[in-house]
Amino acid sequence: MSVVVSLQDLGSCRKQLTVEVPAPAVEAEMQRVVTEFGNRAKIPGFRQGKVPVKLVRQRFAKDIEREVIERLLPRYWKQAQAESSIDPLLPPEVNEVKDLQPGAPLTFVATVETRPQIDLRNVKDFDLPNPSTDPGSVEVEDTIEELRRQISPWVQVERSAGRGDLVEAEITALSGAHGEEAPEAEKTDKISVEVGDPKVWEELTLALSGLSAGQETIFTRRHEHDSPEEGGEKIVHEQTFRVKVDAVKERDLPPLDDEMAKKINPEFASLDALKDAVTQRHRHNKIEQRNEARQRALVDQLRERHPLELPQGVVRKEVEGLVQDYAESLARRGVDLDQAHIDWNALATDMQPLAERRVHARLLLDAVAEAESIEVSEEEFERALAAVARSQNTSTPALRRSLDEDGRLANFRSQLRRDKTIRHLLGEAAASFDVSAELSDTAELATEA
Repeated sequence: MSVVVSLQDLGSCRKQLTVEVPAPAVEAEMQRVVTEFGNRAKIPGFRQGKVPVKLVRQRFAKDIEREVIERLLPRYWKQAQAESSIDPLLPPEVNEVKDLQPGAPLTFVATVETRPQIDLRNVKDFDLPNPSTDPGSVEVEDTIEELRRQISPWVQVERSAGRGDLVEAEITALSGAHGEEAPEAEKTDKISVEVGDPKVWEELTLALSGLSAGQETIFTRRHEHDSPEEGGEKIVHEQTFRVKVDAVKERDLPPLDDEMAKKINPEFASLDALKDAVTQRHRHNKIEQRNEARQRALVDQLRERHPLELPQGVVRKEVEGLVQDYAESLARRGVDLDQAHIDWNALATDMQPLAERRVHARLLLDAVAEAESIEVSEEEFERALAAVARSQNTSTPALRRSLDEDGRLANFRSQLRRDKTIRHLLGEAAASFDVSAELSDTAELATEA
């Protein structure tokens, strides 16, 4: 017996189903729930488990009805979904549930986001970048020089400071437009900074350049921040500082020889071995960058060839996920979200284009996978789980349980399928199937540009 009373299209990506649970099923579930409530009920004058059924129904009427509905809706929604052959992208929104009536069926209305109809066009010919993956000699030399600098000790010198030098200094925050020290000036701090380091204020770098031990100067740090008022102009804040140099140091660079290579890593027996390792690392990075560029170009071209009306509920959920990820990343860095004064609505608006690109790409890759009969085998799935488990220093069964409890196990399989689909479109289907150590897939990574 069909449980779907009606099926309406509310757009290309949205459907509404009216579902009817047969009266015998409602009554049977009602009796089970009443019995369970009766066994647990504690009512003065009656032993537990001996409360009359009529009294149980009267005393717990609303709770019983709620329990019956919560049990029946998921069960009969699955049956309605199977009967109507729809492929929902999100759990249904249950809009209307009629009150239970003795001997009557239970009727509810559910609205779901569905996949749009996709007519695939050209999914074979893509204009993909193919940059060289051979490292240049300058790249290798620059990396070795940086490694050389990292193992070099600092030695004090009697000269003025320049970029790359380490300066030990005292810095004092001042008040007043011209740098006069106020009676209650902030305390003096000792600092140690490398001149020219990107993490160092550019104003401080300029102030220290050319100073020797014992010399001092005054500089102004100027920065802007947004006005708290909507549409207000940026607020410019200036703070004046006095900085006095205590010492200037430079790196004592070792000779470029086999001994230096061993200091960097005992595994390198010679300078040539170090150069080979650096070359291989650059080549590996360039191959990864090329692959990412090719994947990004492929997904971009796939979207351009297949414009779609996107399911807005799915896009909203993607935006929510992006905003939540951003908030969690701030919290991990120690940012107090309550004091950060973040305009979350504006942030969500900014995230909208990225969310749309991601949803668009996922829908298309799923359609290609279906058309090309691309599936992830159980062996590939287990190997992927094991790889992620190793990266997270946990066991495969523990990871499986965690993903299953969070409702992410099916998503993980879908992500693997999309990754495999991209490899197929790139002509890499014969290559060994690999997975990222993260749960975000290559397909989604490719949509972020």
